[in-house]
Amino acid sequence: MIFPHPFQSLSGISLGRHRPPSLTSGERTATVEERRPCDTSMRAGGLSPPLQKPMARILYGVHGTAHGHAIRALTVARAFPEHEFLFLSYGRGAAILAREFPVEEVNGPLTVFSRHRVALGATLWENAKILRHSGRLLARVAHLIRDFRPQVCLTDYDPWTPWAARRAGLPCLSLDHQHIITLCRHALPRSHLWASLTTGLAVRLLFSQAREYLITSFFRPPLKSRVKARLAGPLLRESVLSQRPSPGEHVVAYQSVPTFAGFVAFLHSLKRPVRVYGLPRQGTEGNLTFRPPSEKGFLSDLASCAYVICGGSHTLLSEAFYLGKPVLSFPIRNAFEQVLNAHYLERLGFGAACRDLRPPPGLGRDFETRLASYQANLAQGSFCGNGEIFALLARFFREGTLFPSRPREVAPQRV
Repeated sequence: MIFPHPFQSLSGISLGRHRPPSLTSGERTATVEERRPCDTSMRAGGLSPPLQKPMARILYGVHGTAHGHAIRALTVARAFPEHEFLFLSYGRGAAILAREFPVEEVNGPLTVFSRHRVALGATLWENAKILRHSGRLLARVAHLIRDFRPQVCLTDYDPWTPWAARRAGLPCLSLDHQHIITLCRHALPRSHLWASLTTGLAVRLLFSQAREYLITSFFRPPLKSRVKARLAGPLLRESVLSQRPSPGEHVVAYQSVPTFAGFVAFLHSLKRPVRVYGLPRQGTEGNLTFRPPSEKGFLSDLASCAYVICGGSHTLLSEAFYLGKPVLSFPIRNAFEQVLNAHYLERLGFGAACRDLRPPPGLGRDFETRLASYQANLAQGSFCGNGEIFALLARFFREGTLFPSRPREVAPQRV
């Protein structure tokens, strides 16, 4: 199924350029406060702006579970309106991207959640059914490549685009956070080693066929030797950059998956008003106000809150940190990427993590006693990598690589 661009007709795979609705020139470069500016120009990171080139056609495969991957991909495409994008995605990712861009729905890996954990058995079963059809799905992507004729490909944790690009001889760049698991070195406690190994194996087998890697992250572990990868800061959407943070009394709580039984009771134990997003209820219960889905309302509450309670999603953690908000994280069980994010959150002093789905008494009180320390640490951080990422992407679109080879020096000839 193909979702048409809402502002133009679609004839076959002849696609037009994107014109972001209601996006003014100032929105992309807005800063949130004087002490935390974000350079979104393509000069960031010491890279020169690209020469003007004809429009490129870019095939972009995006993981469809949750919404962080699609938000990142949407931010990239909005930053390059001179280029032509065709997205491959499914599920929630396809629905988000289809609001502004043409999307070809191609089924991909799923993650099944239950009671704030990855349901391993159900996830393996669902993905086994999908992988049985991998040959047909790859053939479909190969057919799209022949029709769309992209110059380069991007992938955000999508298994099919890198394989198809490799077979077609096209440059493919992976832009995501997940490859920080496999391409960087981490000093982890022993309790995390088994999850690190098993998750790393899955990432290598399913998602590591790209030619090069650009990893976005609020933490910067060392890259492994001889990997074709670059690290950059978080990629933030325009609506986050336009926020003006202010100190408030309320807490923002967010859950994107079915949560654990004691989550709401824990929120009730806090001595602050809590604005709750992501749960299937509305209205007010004591100190809790259950909010309906709203990007504008959520970001307004986020920018003006005291702190955030959420899982371990890299997207939300990065947005909270950029706005100067400490986080109390409950990473989803069996989701090692979230466990890793929570590990660095604590290590860097940006907040605390609770891995027990039965929060101990006094958890909220103890967290609040350290708020000033968390806020001071966040004030020293840098949490926007947009300018560097856009400059690197411009280079990739222009040259097909992040690592252009240097010309050899020619020794002077004797006369």
